[in-house]
Amino acid sequence: MPYRKRTAAALAGAAVLLAAPAARADVVDVDYSCKTPIGDKSAVSPIDIKGVENGDGYKITMSWQKGVSSSPVELGKGAMTPSATIELGGADSGTLTVTGPANQEAIPAETPIKISDLSGTYTPKKSGKVTFTAGVLTIKALGTTTTCTPANDPGPSLTLDVTAAGGSGGGGSSTGGGGGGEEQLPQTGPEDSAIALATFGGTVLLVGAAGTLWLTRRGQRVRANR
Repeated sequence: MPYRKRTAAALAGAAVLLAAPAARADVVDVDYSCKTPIGDKSAVSPIDIKGVENGDGYKITMSWQKGVSSSPVELGKGAMTPSATIELGGADSGTLTVTGPANQEAIPAETPIKISDLSGTYTPKKSGKVTFTAGVLTIKALGTTTTCTPANDPGPSLTLDVTAAGGSGGGGSSTGGGGGGEEQLPQTGPEDSAIALATFGGTVLLVGAAGTLWLTRRGQRVRANR
């Protein structure tokens, strides 16, 4: 019973750490002030920004839940091309440009322009928590350019815990142990093996659920050999 309890506790602790969130996303209302060829306009749209790991970086996607600005004439299919910037904060700084396809359907005159999802690739330069906040939206159509700037100082729509390539810190990285951990595992009994596995498990959490399953199978082999 003591062995089973120790093993269960070790695996439960690993599961809690594996489940710790590495990202936080919020839908944020952005009050856009737009400079258009026919004068100033304004519109509020909830903005959603998501990040998905992609190689050494992240694919960042920015979505508008409501249309912004409008055109005095109909915009035919493919007549409008959007792009935007996302302000980086926290552990990193600068801007990320996101782009997307032209409008797939005609946009009637005097109708709020629905922006398609815009995306770009973010490669961390520094490790830590990085925030992503809506920046300037640019709409090009029929030879004209409209720029929409957030007027309400919106908060971040996304926070990611990242690790720069070849860097350390942030992102939940582990710096302890080195490569010799397995040779140091004590083999004096089932309980000691369970404790050693729990300690060693802390250095391999970043491999995900597969690492936890490997530790479980290894524990079973130790008991079988005993």
